[in-house]
Amino acid sequence: MKSEDQQNAGTITPLTGVCEVQVWQRDALAEPRGDWLAEEVPVALVYNGISHVVMMSTPKDLEAFALGFSLSEGIIAAPEEIYGMDVVPGCNGIEVQIELSSRRFMALKAQRRAMAGRTGCGVCGVEQLNEIGKPIQPLPFTQTFDLRLLDNALRQLKDFQPVGQLTGCTHAAAWIGDAGELTGGCEDVGRHVALDKLLGYRSCRGWARGAALVSSRASYEMVQKSAMCGVEILFAVSAATKLAVDVAERSNLTLVGFSKPGRATVYTHPQRLTWSQD
Repeated sequence: MKSEDQQNAGTITPLTGVCEVQVWQRDALAEPRGDWLAEEVPVALVYNGISHVVMMSTPKDLEAFALGFSLSEGIIAAPEEIYGMDVVPGCNGIEVQIELSSRRFMALKAQRRAMAGRTGCGVCGVEQLNEIGKPIQPLPFTQTFDLRLLDNALRQLKDFQPVGQLTGCTHAAAWIGDAGELTGGCEDVGRHVALDKLLGYRSCRGWARGAALVSSRASYEMVQKSAMCGVEILFAVSAATKLAVDVAERSNLTLVGFSKPGRATVYTHPQRLTWSQD
């Protein structure tokens, strides 16, 4: 079932995360017209009253973002370690106030770092080079995926980008089920945030079997976030970086880039992938 935002895409009903502006085209400078832009706002994740990070995000699915970020950054190991969550709009942005278990909050304080997130950078605010990368438990080999199902999943990806369909300004991250259908997805102006939102939804809905699909390139932090959350297979529409391939190799993650109709480049651990014949 599609969300209300997905049902409203392509209509004049405003969606969460978009606003209307006036624009002028080069061949009609005397005639302004309405157009849609994706909203990008500061979102502070506040754990037990202490602000941990500020990320630029589309202001939708913020509970899923906070949960996914908490999991992918190793702040929690399971959703049950968050006791409560409130989204609080403010004058300069939005706070997501998260109540952590005492044990997890003490661990967070012990390794807390100040960092300000941007849509294009995954290491903003990291204070030392040796803080880049997290120890990841090698993934098991429990998943398989038939590459012939990938084209169907790619065709569905835009269904989870209602803001993107209006503005052309969002990335998407979606979960592919065993049969090649997208069971759910999220969008955001930042590719890392879109993935965190998906990882949050996945943890709540218990999506275990399948693979993740992102509309962006595969940078190292996209691989790292996926592996931290137990995702064994990651498809990216664009290329992968060398560091992303290195992290995928070490963590036993199957990484596939250039995932487009009729095409897929497998960088690591191809043994999870099959190609069925008609």
